[in-house]
Amino acid sequence: TVTIFEEMSVLGGMLYWEIPEYRLPKNILQKEIDNILSLGIEVQTNTRIEDIDALFAQGYDAIFIGVGAPKPKKLGIPGEDLNLEGVYPGELFLKDVNLGKKIDLTGKKVVVVGGGNTAIDSARTAVRLGAKRVTILYRRSRREMPGHGHEIREAEKEGVLFYFLASPIQLLGNDKLEMVKCIRMKLVDTDESGRRRPIPIEHTEFLIETDVFIPAIGRSPDIGWLKGIKLTRWGTIAVGEYGATSREGVFAGGDVVNGASTVLEALASGKKAAQGIHAYLQQKA
Repeated sequence: TVTIFEEMSVLGGMLYWEIPEYRLPKNILQKEIDNILSLGIEVQTNTRIEDIDALFAQGYDAIFIGVGAPKPKKLGIPGEDLNLEGVYPGELFLKDVNLGKKIDLTGKKVVVVGGGNTAIDSARTAVRLGAKRVTILYRRSRREMPGHGHEIREAEKEGVLFYFLASPIQLLGNDKLEMVKCIRMKLVDTDESGRRRPIPIEHTEFLIETDVFIPAIGRSPDIGWLKGIKLTRWGTIAVGEYGATSREGVFAGGDVVNGASTVLEALASGKKAAQGIHAYLQQKA
């Protein structure tokens, strides 16, 4: 028997609440989920697990952790923590839209920070919600953008503006966001990611007037609840080839292992872990 414990009210994880409807229609996702559930899997939604020992005590023989990397990373700039109205992390913005929260951006000016798919999705979603002007700030050049090329081209066709080699350095406003102070960047030697490293150019600051600011610079796992399981220096769960963690009977996969990555990598690591769990249970029997 297999049981899925899901914190949200719906299944699908990031596929449901981060990827926009125009990219992944909900009826297609639901069909995939239904195919899996037809195998006889029990589901408990609205259930957050924070104690692995309790699951073992309930009689489960193996546990798979696939909680993703849902925590938005912060820019660490002045004004970010002032709770200004209009500041909306990309992951939370897309989540609220996908869960049906009414968000009206009609006539508003929106600035999105980042070069990945979350940034592009946030910008294109803002266009669909009626934004007057949507601008993406990216600290490297277009060539270094990690987002899908066809998504970037579609965003341009839809009127999204791109400021390359620019980075926000301060949010300005009185209770409500009014301006984003930015600085021009230049690229120097490559960093550990293999991309050229951006550094600020002195005395090149400029202001962008905006109503909504959406940082979308990456995600990290929520693993504060884990105990007794080895982590990597990046704050992800350390696993072997087939998803086994440092604790016997506990396996993991997806973004909680790989960091914020692709759907395909998450699916592949889940299948690998299933093989590992199968072998573990056979050995234990």
